[in-house]
Parts: sequence; structure tokens; C-alpha cells
Amino acid sequence: IWTVPAQREAVKGVRFSSRGAKMKDEHLVPLSAQAVALLEQIKEITGDSVFVFAGAHSMNKPMSENTINKALRVIGYDTKTEVCGHGFRTMACSALNESALWSKDAIERQMSHKERNGVRAAYVHKAEHLEARMEMM
Repeated sequence: IWTVPAQREAVKGVRFSSRGAKMKDEHLVPLSAQAVALLEQIKEITGDSVFVFAGAHSMNKPMSENTINKALRVIGYDTKTEVCGHGFRTMACSALNESALWSKDAIERQMSHKERNGVRAAYVHKAEHLEARMEMM
């Protein structure tokens, strides 16, 4: 399980780098064995960098948020009308919901979405749904 901290140390010159988890709370992310294996391979490439995806020009800065969209454009996609980097989150959320294999609460927790209904949030805010989310991954 990877723990995304509520806050991150800001990286000089990188906007939004101190944001941390989307919900402003610590976020637990179950990782599959395949994901862990990939992260270990990436670590061999990045060495001591604190970033999984370091920037092309500096191992001390994260990859730009535009890098994925640029790669998609290079292979022929229009990132305004067809698909964009953030669209993969949207696609995953839709596919998980349509599968009906997991509860909407587990999916929302995996996506790091916060419950907007204040009363309901008071009752579900501690639920992590880790077992379901591990299967999801």
C-alpha cells in the first residue's frame, strides 16, 4: 500500500507541488504486484530521485503535467477532442462503475474523491474499502 501524504514539501519552481493528496487527507493506494514490480524497475532508472517520474531536464523536479498530453499528441491523438492525460482517470472511474463489481463508495475512495454530502461524509469518511480496492487494482 502506497500512502499519499496530505501535504507534500513544495518543490521550488513547480506550481501546486505542495498539494499532496486530493482530499487534503492522507490517501491509501493499494498497489498490485505488477505496479510494485514496475516501480522497482523505474527506481533502477531514476536512482535516488524522490520522484517516480522525474523531469527530463532535472531529476530534482517532477515530470511536467503536460508531458502525457504531448506524448498523446505525438502518437496522433487530439488532446482537446479525443483523449487527454486526465481522461484516463475518467475512463477508469466509468469502467469501474459500469462493471458493477465494486461499490460506488470503494470506487470513489480509490479515485480519492471526497464525499460531498456533509451528513453522509460524517459516516463514511473513515471507510477505506481496502480489500475491494486491492481487487480493483
